This record gives sequence, C-alpha cells and structure tokens, in this order.
Amino acid sequence: MNIHEYQGKSILKSYGVVVPNGKAAFSVEEAVAAAKELGTKVCVVKAQIHAGGRGKAGGVKVAKSIEEVKAYATEILGKTLVTHQTGPAGKVVNRLLIEEGCDIKKEYYLSFVIDRNTARVVMMGSEEGGMDIEAVADTMPEKIIKEYIDPLVGLASFQAKRMAFKMNFAPTVIGQVEKLMGALYRAFMAKDCSLAEINPLVVTNDDKVIALDAKLNFDDSALYRHPDVAELRDESEEDPKEHDAAKEGFSYVTLDGNVACMVNGAGLAMATVDIIKHYGGEPANFLDVGGDSSVEKIAKAFKIMLSDDQVKGIFVNIFGGINKCDVIAGGVVEAAKLVGLTVPVVVRLEGTNVKEGREILRKADVPEVILAESMEKGAQKIIELVAKQNAKLIG
Repeated sequence: MNIHEYQGKSILKSYGVVVPNGKAAFSVEEAVAAAKELGTKVCVVKAQIHAGGRGKAGGVKVAKSIEEVKAYATEILGKTLVTHQTGPAGKVVNRLLIEEGCDIKKEYYLSFVIDRNTARVVMMGSEEGGMDIEAVADTMPEKIIKEYIDPLVGLASFQAKRMAFKMNFAPTVIGQVEKLMGALYRAFMAKDCSLAEINPLVVTNDDKVIALDAKLNFDDSALYRHPDVAELRDESEEDPKEHDAAKEGFSYVTLDGNVACMVNGAGLAMATVDIIKHYGGEPANFLDVGGDSSVEKIAKAFKIMLSDDQVKGIFVNIFGGINKCDVIAGGVVEAAKLVGLTVPVVVRLEGTNVKEGREILRKADVPEVILAESMEKGAQKIIELVAKQNAKLIG
C-alpha cells in the first residue's frame, strides 16, 4: 500500500526524522489558510499523487506570496499530472501539501528496501539526490552505496557513519545524518514497510539535514497490525479493478495487454503471463482466484476482468488440487452464462478429476468457452482468437 508524501512525513516525524513544516490542503481556500498559518516568506505548493516526477510535470511550485499560493493551488488542483510513473492516463490531483520553503545547499538520496536475494534490509544512498535513482543506477552505478543490515543486530552505528562518509556528507553534519538514518530505519521496521525513501534528503545552507520528500510503501499482508496506516489509504489513487479484486480476496495486478488471465496460485499466474508473452501475446492482468473456485467467485473474477476495455479474451489456466477440475469446470460454465460473455474464453484444466472437468466443458452449450488440452495450446489459442477479435474491430 502507498500513501501520500504528507502522510509519510507525518509518520517519519514521529520517529525523529526532521521534515519541513507543512499542511495538507483539499481546496484553494485551505491552501491559502495553510500558507498564512506557516507564515514563511517562501511556500512550496506540492501536488499529492502516488507517483514520482511531479515537479517535471508541473506539480510542484515555489510561491513567494499568498497570491502566488492561491494561483498555483488553483492551477494544480484538479489537474491531470502525467509523469513517467503514472503512464499516459496520468493522475488527477485532489490534494496538495503546502510546505515551508527550504534553503538548499546539496541534495542526496536515501532509502531502505528489502533485498530478496540476501533476505535482508538494505540501506541505499547516493550523493546524486533529487533525480530518478533508476537513472543514476544506469548511468553512474558507482554512485549507489549499499549497506546490508543484519536482521539480528539492526542498523549499526558504524554502518550509518560509513554510509554518510561514502555519500560525501560534510563532517559537520555526519552526526545529524547518522541520527536520521537510524530514525528512518526504525520507522521502516516498526511499520512493516517495503520501501522507505527520502529523495531528496537535503543539507541546508545553515547545515540542517532535512527530509524534503518522503515515500513510504507498506506490506499489504502486515496492515492488520497497523490500523493507523490502513486508515491512510487513498482509494482514489488505486486502480478500481485492483480495489474490487482485493475486496473479493483475489490477488490482482493490472497490466497493459489484451489477454486477461485467471489462474489459481501465484506461481501459475506468473507462468501464465510468461507463456502468453512467449507466444507473442500481451497479458492484461495477473489474477489469482486462490483456492475457492465457486460459481459466484468465478463470475466476480470475470466481471472484474471484463471491466477493462482493453480485454479481448480470457485465458483460464487452473490446476485442480483441493478444488476438483469438474467443480471448476462447472463453475466456469455457469459463471459464463451468468456474466454474459462478449469475448472468447479458453480454459485449460489439469489435476484432480481432470477428465470429468474437460467433459463438462466439451458438453457446455456456451460457444464462447473453448477447451484447451495443454497450457501451451491454450495460450496459443487465446492469442489467435484475440487477434481475430482485433481484426474484426479494425475491419
């Protein structure tokens, strides 16, 4: 789960990270009131969306008067920002952060993430802050410094000092940097984060170390331990299909293609996406229905997938274990009738009672549902049918 910058800064501040004073605003009037309350000569008006690159897209403005705050707030609220992380559709700005200005001397990058290869948290830092860290990694990989943290010991003082010196902080601020790194690590661990990122982390002209931006991502599976974090969820920033799927207990990820995938099991879901790509198709989603394949649940999965206008076909790839293939096949047939399919559905079944399941599909009076004897043939068939659908649309 993602949250907004101002929410992330509030959490980090509670752990001792120094952040600028600021206040969220949901209207132009609130933005003006926030700027007056701050009482600083310079205010920054920042769009709050779940995406980076806001400044380049015109979502961050420096205001030197209340009149400019009002003008920028009017300009940004309701605007659709298109950044490298939003995709071409962009995101509509529904809230702002009004923040005191900062006299910046130097910008840095700092984050904590989980490195699955080493099964450890890793602290990453760079003196090339304020820009896309991916670009730094591609063009100047030597500028990315890493410190792997022993889970039994936690972030050691010598690691924070070593990172600070390697990032070329001035000796006069090393103590502040070390303290901030410790605070960021504590927040990361205490809140079950998957990412805690400050970009930029700045040193001001009066030698203060401040988190000028903040991005926190949380492990969805651990949110039950953090109801205070779960309350920060902004559903308007999430894909409606993913939100609806989560309510039904599905694991769902929207992709860019036109072949929808319904499977049971994360491993099979990834293999299905891979095989569609292998045969020249483009998957539209990753949908894992889990162990329950009732008629109602399959129907809901169909409806979620078909709510995507890009979907021109569905590949149902199920391995029956606890759920028997004959039960799954019956569910697919009845759900197809219930939903009223407008696109072809190719079904591949394997596992317990597979013969009975395939026989149900063969006898089904639903022309849109087509049986595939194998995963490979199923992927090839749905790609072929989707190509025909596209040809009809073009024709």
